[in-house]
Amino acid sequence: MVLLTGGGTGGHLFPALAVAEELRKRGLEVFYLGSQGDLEARLLPETSIPHALIPAGKLDRSAFKPKEAQKLLLGLRAAWRLLVGTRPRAILSTGGYAGFPGAMVGELKGIPVLLHEQNAKLGLAIRLLAPMARGLALSVPVTLSPGLARKARVTGYPVREVRYPKAEAKARLGFPPDKPLLLILGGSQGSLELNEKLPPLLKPLRLPVLHQVGERWLERYRHLEEDGYRIAGFVDAPLAMSAADLLLARAGAGTLAEAAYHRLPALLFPLSPSLDGGAQAANAQAYRQAGGAELGDLARLAKQVEGILAHPEPYREGMARLSPEGAAGRLADWLEEFL
Repeated sequence: MVLLTGGGTGGHLFPALAVAEELRKRGLEVFYLGSQGDLEARLLPETSIPHALIPAGKLDRSAFKPKEAQKLLLGLRAAWRLLVGTRPRAILSTGGYAGFPGAMVGELKGIPVLLHEQNAKLGLAIRLLAPMARGLALSVPVTLSPGLARKARVTGYPVREVRYPKAEAKARLGFPPDKPLLLILGGSQGSLELNEKLPPLLKPLRLPVLHQVGERWLERYRHLEEDGYRIAGFVDAPLAMSAADLLLARAGAGTLAEAAYHRLPALLFPLSPSLDGGAQAANAQAYRQAGGAELGDLARLAKQVEGILAHPEPYREGMARLSPEGAAGRLADWLEEFL
């Protein structure tokens, strides 16, 4: 049996679920260990994957928080009991504070642990777990110490590997096939900053736009909708990215991996490092260096959009260099090496 753990956000949960499905296709038994009160608690009961939920204290970069420390200790104790009962032969942790207790206990018990880092910068949980882990899977190349580099491979970030012909995708979304389509994504919850700043800069271009504002912001920004400028609370990512010609987005690992799979050029507006420890800034730089994206500049946004749309092929080629196609299979292959 393979134990999968990780969560707190979709960026940690969805890659693990993709690997779980790949392992099940291969006839392997899986079990998911998630955290109480987070995304896993809502989504795992909707799947057929056996699972358990335990306390998971948040690992804080800057301060000691007694309540979180207590939850972490409770989570470690619960993880120990669960691993004694399930006896997994290998563990995949996709990180986040939810992925720490199960992986830490697994390492202490001598179970092979494979870590998966989604971002271009190692998160705190992954950094703590990496020295004892059997392997470190990366979504994109990351500069590592020699010790960690020896156990690391770039596997990519598992995504839904579904593409549609561009003309078909635009038709299904109700956009003309002969005009470039801009896609704005602020992450699964939407971005208040992008919702406020991008529309007045993009509307004068008179280009079709599909703008995901987030479900919680939908009514607030409904007034932005007009002919050619579509507002949505949530979009189907494979369909929207198949239709789009340019993405304007934050720099979350999942969004960028999907854009790379679709060879979709991007203008990126990463979160401030003060909000996420620099993960999105590192992601944006990685995709810029690969040639698939540029950092968005509000002062010259119109010129940036026009420039990329005029010459998209170099950006498409850059995104293809970081395409995660086959990532779930590669991670499953690696786990099978431990069995």
